[in-house]
Amino acid sequence: MSYQQYGIDPALIERVKFKLRNPEIKERIKMLLQGVTKADLQNRTKVTRLIGLATGILGEKLTGSQANQMLEFILAQKIDPSNTFHLIKLWSMFR
Repeated sequence: MSYQQYGIDPALIERVKFKLRNPEIKERIKMLLQGVTKADLQNRTKVTRLIGLATGILGEKLTGSQANQMLEFILAQKIDPSNTFHLIKLWSMFR
């Protein structure tokens, strides 16, 4: 299922992808996500916190609605960071 089906703006995704090309920002995001588990990515509180921290690192301001759309998208994906197939699926979704 595409992120657009959750109402996430493609322009926001493009801005984030552009910002992640900066090695310093990319490293900060990688450090933020280091050690995150599948259980963490199914926990509303933890995901909300991660979204807030990541948007701060990226310098993006999200409305409550946008943050909720991101939250619902992440929870629906049932991402397992230790599963290579899940990571490839996500990567192809945002190429």
